[in-house]
Amino acid sequence: MFYNRQTLNKVRERAKRVPFDANSKLVFMSDCHRGINDNADDFSKNAQIFSYALNQYYESGFTYFELGDGDELWENRNFEDIFQAHSNVFERLQDFYLEGRFYMLWGNHDMDRASEDHINETLCYFYNQVKVCKEELFKDIKVHESILLQNQSENIDILLIHGHQVDPPNYQFWWPNKFLVRYLWRAVQQIGFKNPASPSHNVERLNKVELRLREWIVNNQNQILIAGHTHQARFPYPGSVPYFNDGSCTHPRFLTAIEIEANEISLIKWSIEIESDGSLRANRKVIEGPVSLQSYVLRGR
Repeated sequence: MFYNRQTLNKVRERAKRVPFDANSKLVFMSDCHRGINDNADDFSKNAQIFSYALNQYYESGFTYFELGDGDELWENRNFEDIFQAHSNVFERLQDFYLEGRFYMLWGNHDMDRASEDHINETLCYFYNQVKVCKEELFKDIKVHESILLQNQSENIDILLIHGHQVDPPNYQFWWPNKFLVRYLWRAVQQIGFKNPASPSHNVERLNKVELRLREWIVNNQNQILIAGHTHQARFPYPGSVPYFNDGSCTHPRFLTAIEIEANEISLIKWSIEIESDGSLRANRKVIEGPVSLQSYVLRGR
């Protein structure tokens, strides 16, 4: 299927610019695929871990970036049902938003949010079933396709995208996939089958997506890039192609994230661990890093 090599150039050109510095504390997650808490809801099994991690990031002063596919809008027609199923998550996200610490990108599974009308109809307000009235959720929120993080003093630029931009069946031709997922794969997913159109379940497509991302990075002066989409966490060695992937929130019994703090980047795993006394404890583990962002900056840029 045709892939336009200029797509990411255009995506970077229209990216929202967000400054950061050595005092910034940033966390990146994607591919939560929040559903309606039924058997097809891949998020539900990690909902408690996610809520705990989100609370920790909020209390620690992090800014939260959700890099697409936060809500499963292919399988579910009504966002209100997703909100009601995971209202505690959205209440905490609202706390982030009211303090200017929440940025949302759209991916292929929530590509409807490329439309301002759709955003205004769903994300800006919610229906409070207790008070029986409409209330503000993320009033006037803007959902972006891309964000360019800029640290001018350190000459560091980081492009944030979902990653489906180099995956034509999930970018230019996403409607057929949405139709199949909603009316076919949602039903068979209930009994354990996975969608073969997803790069997370198709190794050949995953490799193709990552190869295209890395080629674009190399052809654009080693532009540091953080993406999602493939559900596969990636953390490059210093001096190699700076392609990072925050993984997903739908792994069995754990989720992954990327953190930036003090101009250093790390790959994080959150999971539920069983203590010796049989009690359960949420655990944050550094999988890779921290590594200075300067280690990935091409000299002479």
